[in-house]
Formats: sequence, C-alpha cells, structure tokens
Amino acid sequence: MGKGEELTTTKYLIHAQINANGIVEKPDVVGAVFGQTEGLLSEDLDLRELQKTGRIGRIKVDMTSQGGRAKGEIVIPSSLDRIETAILAASLETITRVGPCEAGIGVLKVEDVRAVKRQQVVERAKEIYKGMMDKVSPESVKMIEEIKESMRIHEISEYGEERLPAGPSVHTSDAILVVEGRSDVLNLLKYGIKNAVAVEGVNIPKSVAALTKEKTVTAFVDGDRGGELILKELLQVGEVDYVTRAPKGKEVEDLEKDEVLIALRDKAPVEQLFKNKVSKPKPRVEDKVKLLKNILNDIKGSGTGEVLDDTLNILKEVKVENLYEELKNADEKTYAVVFDGIISQRLVDVAVEKGIKNLVAFNSSNITKKPRDLRIIT
Repeated sequence: MGKGEELTTTKYLIHAQINANGIVEKPDVVGAVFGQTEGLLSEDLDLRELQKTGRIGRIKVDMTSQGGRAKGEIVIPSSLDRIETAILAASLETITRVGPCEAGIGVLKVEDVRAVKRQQVVERAKEIYKGMMDKVSPESVKMIEEIKESMRIHEISEYGEERLPAGPSVHTSDAILVVEGRSDVLNLLKYGIKNAVAVEGVNIPKSVAALTKEKTVTAFVDGDRGGELILKELLQVGEVDYVTRAPKGKEVEDLEKDEVLIALRDKAPVEQLFKNKVSKPKPRVEDKVKLLKNILNDIKGSGTGEVLDDTLNILKEVKVENLYEELKNADEKTYAVVFDGIISQRLVDVAVEKGIKNLVAFNSSNITKKPRDLRIIT
C-alpha cells in the first residue's frame, strides 16, 4: 500500500509505549507484535490479514536504549471502526516478550485522526478568513454596502394610488407594519422584514387608512415627537391593533437588527395605549362629594375601604383594620379613601402626611386638628 493511500484511509492512530528488559531492535518489536497476537483474536482481526487488506497501516516503531534497557513508542494506523481498533489496541498489552527479553507494552492513547484534521481545517479557515478581512479595503466595504443597498431597492415595491414605498409582502400578508418613510421600509427590508408600508408624512394616505381596516396593523413609529404625531393621526383615520416605537430619540431607519426585533417583540395592544394615556374628565367638586357618598353607601356593612385616584377609579380595596398601615404606604396617586368605619385623628394625620385630599366614612371621632388641605366627609 502506498503512503498516500494509508493517509487517506486512516481513521485512528494507536499510540503504545514499550519497555524491554534488555536491548531490542525495531524488527524484534514488529515481529513480537505480529507473532504474539497471532491466533489471539478472530481471523477478522489477525494483524497480518489486516495489513494485507490495507485495514491497518505500516507499524512504526521508534526505539532508544540506555543502561542495557530499551524503550520506545509504537504507532499503528487503523482504518477499522472504533470498537475493532480498541480491541486491537488492547491485544498489544498481552505481549510479554520481545526477542530474547522480557517486555511490556501499554497503550497510551488512540487518536482520532479525523477530529485532528477537522480542528486543523477550522484553525486554517480562521486564518484564511482573517487574511481575507485584512485585505478588504474601505472602498471594498463601501462597494459591498452599495450592492446590498441596490438589492434592497430592487426588492422595494409600491402600494396604492399614491405609490407609497412598501415591502413586497404588503399586498399578500395578513399583518402589516405602518412606518413613516421610505428609509424605514428599506431598513426593515435589510433585516428580512417585507411587510412594511410608509405613510410618507403626518397626513395618512387614504389607501393606508383603507388597508388598516383589512389587516392586522402594527404602527412602528420613531421615538420622537414626529412619531407621536403620526401615531395620533393614524389612530384617528385608520384601525390600529398594536403600537411599538423606536427607542427614545431614535428613528426606525437607524435601528440595528436587534433593536428592530426587540421593538417588534415588545409591541403593545392599542387598548393599552388608551388605558395609559386617556383619562376620564375630572368631575366637579360637588359631583365628587356626591359620588364619594354613593361609594360609601355601597360599602356599608362590609368592613372594608376603597383607595381611589382623582378620577375616583379604585386603586386598592383594604380591610378597615389594616387601613392605617395601607395609608402609611400610600403613593401620590391616592386622592380619596372611603371606608366603612370611623375617621380618627391618627388617620387624619397620616392622610395629610401623604397628600390625600378626601377621607370619607360614616362618622368621625375626637378630631381636634382639622387640616385645610383635607376634606373630611361623614
């Protein structure tokens, strides 16, 4: 078998160490390896047969002698499978003599040649890639970007009679993104997002307003005042399902891929926007007192209290015995407290400290200091 053939078929290298109690030469070692393993294993694993058929390569022996003793390394290339190679390696350790001398062989390791080659390929590929990147000039980078840009422009399409910039999927997709301008559509195309359509300004085109009534719509606006204005207009003339924004002060056209993906992941249902933004009109003082008294009547006999905000929405329901502790922890949203009990000086003091404007209960007891900023309703 030629050397090249051996290299291409070798899967494993058996590395073994030999120690002999006397001076032995390389041919003695090779002879012992063949002779003393003969008949030990089945014919399938007879070393001479394996070497004839090229399933094990030429045995390499490297010996050194010192002080009347010899030691060395044996390397056997194998193209057998893992189990057969392991059996073969173990059989070497049955050898007890080499030539005229007592000797012992121990297997050091079985090396997977392909794993080593793969690692070499990886390391070399890294070097080649680094060399390629070192040779890319700023002009080349610019050219690459220009080609990418032209590919994106080629991909951009138009929507509606206004010929608005749009991704190619806007016509077919069930869900669309509404963005401000052409640059936003191009930036999203760069990241493989093909269902965006641009409104090209604050005045929402009729075709987009109509389209929003047929599709699931996410408004994806800039994180600035302009984004707010477009969103406001879009909510008035179209039907929006979700809203998301670029990070504060940034525009959709400037976002990196991860920023786009985070914004789309964190989109919020439009109802949530109204819940956060639109508050009820504040009732007049007389109406508020009347409403507070009605709430008091509703909780009569329940032994509970209600903590309310300035539009008289309930923030929390509490048991009367825990009311003092709750008020100590009240935040600035707390406007009124209505409870099925008696207003004490202690409750008055904590309400004033927390900036609460109204305490409402069925009765009050021994209130010597009536603060100006607190309305006590009984």
